[in-house]
Amino acid sequence: MSSSSPATSARARRPVLLIVGCGDIGRRVLRLVHPRWRVLALTSQAAHLGELRALGAQPLLADLDRPATLGRLGALADAVLHLAPPPAAGAGDPRTRALLAALARGGRVRRLVYASTTGVYGDAGGARLDETRAPAPATERARRRVDAERWVRWFGRSSGARTTILRIPGIYAPGRPGGDPRARVARGGPVLAAEDDVYTNHIHADDLARACVAALHRGRPQRVVHACDASELKMGEYFDLAADLAGLPRPPRITRAEAEARLPGALLSFMSESRRLDNHRLVHELRLVLRYPTVREGLRTG
Repeated sequence: MSSSSPATSARARRPVLLIVGCGDIGRRVLRLVHPRWRVLALTSQAAHLGELRALGAQPLLADLDRPATLGRLGALADAVLHLAPPPAAGAGDPRTRALLAALARGGRVRRLVYASTTGVYGDAGGARLDETRAPAPATERARRRVDAERWVRWFGRSSGARTTILRIPGIYAPGRPGGDPRARVARGGPVLAAEDDVYTNHIHADDLARACVAALHRGRPQRVVHACDASELKMGEYFDLAADLAGLPRPPRITRAEAEARLPGALLSFMSESRRLDNHRLVHELRLVLRYPTVREGLRTG
């Protein structure tokens, strides 16, 4: 009878992590946890299979919009990092519902981290708030996230798995598609005049990936955590800072009335919500030391 080598036995004992929605943040997480975890990466795009393999993951081809493709997903992993967004329309999040139903059928998952959004709070009028603040979503997009959070809580209660909901603000990083403020500044897009401006919250993409890993290891059962840095800036100040650090002209300022007449609804919605988030749980419960404690440090990189 043959015996396994120590290296083979060690690989076999590695916990298995399933990453659902392996985009930019999922790939950053993958680089952090490989090879200590065996990583499965769920994707609906066959074109991504080779890249995920190259990063050290075992890709799984399935589609959250087609629940029949999820099969025995729940029997494959010890922990799940759910990064997939809800659909772009509708009153709820059928993707999360389908995923959690599949995980529940398998009965193996003991840890789940869900990436939600701080948009679930709606407009707080610039108030400081912690995770005990009740959600008050003002957009359909945020209401879909609240629905997903309800399903995550259901999964935790019904399965006994430890669940953590990370409420995430604006994600940025130099060079990140859609998340590099210097690119917006370079395009010359306007921001609100100081008297109309709103507080925004941020997290560097690398710190968010590290927050996901910390939540997998140290998240308390059925807990919400703000995954944000300690910046306290209004939106215009944020883009002014990005411009100054990049040596670009500061963006023009417009009144709220002008913004309502000129800007698309999706962008305007972000300019209509003002809040300042407390990150005490991130720092003290998850014990995460942020590499970029404010956007000033983060925007100096790259």
